[in-house]
Amino acid sequence: MFETHPYSTLVSQYLQERSFPQTPAYLYDPIRYILSLSGKRIRPMLALMGARLFGKENLQDVLPASCAIEYFHNFSLIHDDIMDKAPLRRGKPTVHMQWNDNVAILSGDALLVKAYEELAYCPADKIPALLRVFNQVALEVCEGQQLDMDFENMEIVSEQAYLNMIKLKTSVLLGGALKMGAILSDASEEQQQLIYDFGVNLGIAFQLQDDFLDVYGDPSSFGKQVGGDILCDKKTILRIRTQQLAEGENKEELQNLLFPNQLSDEEKIRRMKKLYSTLAVDEYTNELKEEYMQLAYNQLSAIDVPEANKAELFALADMLMNRVK
Repeated sequence: MFETHPYSTLVSQYLQERSFPQTPAYLYDPIRYILSLSGKRIRPMLALMGARLFGKENLQDVLPASCAIEYFHNFSLIHDDIMDKAPLRRGKPTVHMQWNDNVAILSGDALLVKAYEELAYCPADKIPALLRVFNQVALEVCEGQQLDMDFENMEIVSEQAYLNMIKLKTSVLLGGALKMGAILSDASEEQQQLIYDFGVNLGIAFQLQDDFLDVYGDPSSFGKQVGGDILCDKKTILRIRTQQLAEGENKEELQNLLFPNQLSDEEKIRRMKKLYSTLAVDEYTNELKEEYMQLAYNQLSAIDVPEANKAELFALADMLMNRVK
C-alpha cells in the first residue's frame, strides 16, 4: 500500500544514495541495519506531500528534510527499544539485541547527527524555520516518551494526560513533517499551522485506532500479537476509560485482571474484552478516533489551495484510518 507509493519510492532512492563510512563498523552497521528494516516511510512522505500541497514542483529540494525526519524517527526507535527492552522491531531483532545497548545508544546518537547534516542541505533561506520546527518536534517526542515511561509507575492516568502523551510521542512528528514541507513551499504561517494541526490530529486518531486494533484486530493481518497491550497491562485509552467507569462488580473484576494471577493469556484477554464490551469502551474508542479524524479533515478542508491539491492527503488519511494492521 504505502511501500509502492511514488513518494515512498522517491524517499527510498534518496536514502539508498546516502552513504555511511565502513568504519567503525559497530557505529555505522547498526544504522544501515535499522534503515533497511523498511517501514512505511509515512513520515518522510508527509514532508513531500506537505510541499506538493502548496504547489511545490521540484521535490528534490524537499528530500533532505524528509530524510532528516526519517533519520530522527529511526534514532528515536533505536533508543525507545532499549528503554522498552524490546526484542523485535518490524519482525527482526532490535539494534540493541543484534549488537548491545552501548552500540545502540551510540549508533542512535550518530543517526541524530546525520539528521542535522541533512537539514544543512536544505535551501539556505529556509534552514532557520526548518530548524525551529525540527527542534521543537524532537524535544516534544522526548517529552512524550518520558511521559509514557512515567505512566508505567502510575496507578491512574487521566484520559487527557494519555491524549497529550500520544500527541507528543507520535503525532507531532507527523504534523512537523507536513509543516516542514509547507515551509519549503513558501506557505503562509497560517497555512503552515493548519497543515501541522491536520497531521497532529491524524496522528492521534491513528494511535487510538492502534489501541483498538491491538485488542480487536485480525491476528492474521495485524502483524503482532492481538491482546498484547492487555497482557502487559499497558495504559491504553481502553484501559484508562475502563478504570474511569468501572464500579461494583466491574471494578472488582478489573482489579482481579490487573493484579498477578494464575489466568492463562487467553482467559485474561477474553475477560478484559468482556469488560470493555460491558462498559462500551470499545465503542467510545471508535467515537473518539472519529472525532479526531473529523478535526483533521476539517483542518485540511480549511487550507486555501485548490481542492485537487488535497486529494492525496485525503487519500492517505483514508488509507491510514481503514487499515487492519
